Amino acid sequence: MAYNRKPNETILALYIVDAFTKHPFKGNSAAVCLLPYHQSIPSNLKQSIASEMNLSETAFVSIIEEEDTFENAKHFALQWYTPTCEVTLCGHATLASAAVLFSVYNNHSDILEFETASGILTAKKLRDGKIQINLPAYESSPVALENYERLIKAAIGSCPYQEVVLSDSEKLLIRLRDDCTRQKLEQLKPQDAELLAASSDVRGVIVTLKGSGMDDCLDDDGNGYDFISRYFVPWLGISEDPVTGSAHSVLAPYWAKVLNKNALY
Repeated sequence: MAYNRKPNETILALYIVDAFTKHPFKGNSAAVCLLPYHQSIPSNLKQSIASEMNLSETAFVSIIEEEDTFENAKHFALQWYTPTCEVTLCGHATLASAAVLFSVYNNHSDILEFETASGILTAKKLRDGKIQINLPAYESSPVALENYERLIKAAIGSCPYQEVVLSDSEKLLIRLRDDCTRQKLEQLKPQDAELLAASSDVRGVIVTLKGSGMDDCLDDDGNGYDFISRYFVPWLGISEDPVTGSAHSVLAPYWAKVLNKNALY
């Protein structure tokens, strides 16, 4: 059926991108909405679009300078919304935004810069076609366990843990004991209502486990993972966010210090 466009009606370009994967319908999906210089929209409309998309995050990429286009600009403004609120950082939606600019609009820049609530983030197009992004590194500090006992239990039940820390970005990181298995991590089924009732002081819970070198912690090519993790975020309207860059902004500095490594997998 033909669609009759109304006078003065705004039509926006919107894409769905599967980030952090080589295969369609895998990884973590993000919606990317492109806003030309003359088509800015209010925050309540951005929130409505994100709610309608109902993905973990929807990114809004805006032209900053009037003479720029999505094909030639190097600098963009970038915001992220979950189905319920705006967030200050989202890695996979940043990667998805860069992928749209590089692949769909054939942006000729080697490096893109995004002005965000977390500062300037960059995305670099590599020779093999992959995209490399930079993200902040958030430090973590030990917590008084008695203040988080209910939240820990809601997240991991009776699963034994080794350490609990809180990041500068208000994410609680629970490190499971090293003798736990990947299967135990994957079997966790925390309930949104229990997590929300347990604490209003955090913005997410990361549950992580050191890589064992065993078969369950190897990739398809037999390479061992340094660590594995899951990320629960009902405080932002997301039950679980898979393959998330913002959680790795906490995980990377934590495990780099624990393992005394600068390059992690």
